[in-house]
Amino acid sequence: MEYRRLGETGLVVSRLALGCMSYGEPDRGGHPWTLPPAESEVFIRRALDLGITFFDTANVYSDGSSEEILGDVLGRLVPRDEVVIATKVHGRMGPGPAGSGLSRTAIIAQCEASLRRLGVDHIDLYQIHRWDDETPIEETLEALNDLVRAGKVRYLGASSMFAWQFAKARYLAREHGWTPFVSMQNHYNLLYREEEQEMNPFCLDQGVGILPWSPLARGRLARAWDTTTDRAATDAFGSTLYGRQEDADRAVVEAVGRIAEQRGVPRATVALAWLLGRPGVTAPIVGATRQAHLDDAVAAVDLELSAEEITALEGPYVPHERAGF
Repeated sequence: MEYRRLGETGLVVSRLALGCMSYGEPDRGGHPWTLPPAESEVFIRRALDLGITFFDTANVYSDGSSEEILGDVLGRLVPRDEVVIATKVHGRMGPGPAGSGLSRTAIIAQCEASLRRLGVDHIDLYQIHRWDDETPIEETLEALNDLVRAGKVRYLGASSMFAWQFAKARYLAREHGWTPFVSMQNHYNLLYREEEQEMNPFCLDQGVGILPWSPLARGRLARAWDTTTDRAATDAFGSTLYGRQEDADRAVVEAVGRIAEQRGVPRATVALAWLLGRPGVTAPIVGATRQAHLDDAVAAVDLELSAEEITALEGPYVPHERAGF
């Protein structure tokens, strides 16, 4: 495993983050394909064994049970200061003004709830899951800054939004002396490269670490085009992300398959190796529900693609509609 500083901060993270959306009580929240505690622990243990020290979850994943599982397992297996725990705030967790969004009321209430579920006294990277059109961004930024000053949060990050929104948030934080966002968790992979237009260049210019979510396009880059899975059949959000440029997407998937066969490695390894080589990318957030998922991902850290292979992977891409906001 390799390690890298997150953007221009002093925070060192593994080059892969384990995404924990797959870990949670199946009867809580809207993801019936999630793994219950005992099965989830297997993958968190394996990630630690492979040198992964960066774990990403969210309050809304399986109605908070993802945080509960992650906190319990890490608390029993590793000293707190040897791992980086990231979670998120924004989605609906309950009724009333504290139940969702990025108001001061919601942020403080949801941070306290996440701390309890995780069983920790601080969150290493606290991220806004989406932009909140109903709350002034100044209110959000000041509340997040207060959490940092109180020692409950170490660093702040954001997830999918327009580049102008992220630029506005960074500018306002600097203007008011508030803690800035140091990372951008955005939708970025071989099948969705729209972030290369504005967001990624902005992050590079500002020294912001990029943490791509869905790095394998919900598994589409890890399997043959016509293969289906149980998760794909029930993943309502995932169905909104892809399928609008099927001919071009198929060509990309087939290029991944050809290079994987030539190299004698899994498709996932090729797709992740491409992403790890993109400018500004600190750590893709990978999910795992089979041991091979983790092994294939870690192998990508050491796989260097040739210029010809990169051209073959990127060549079929066509512009896509914005997705994932």
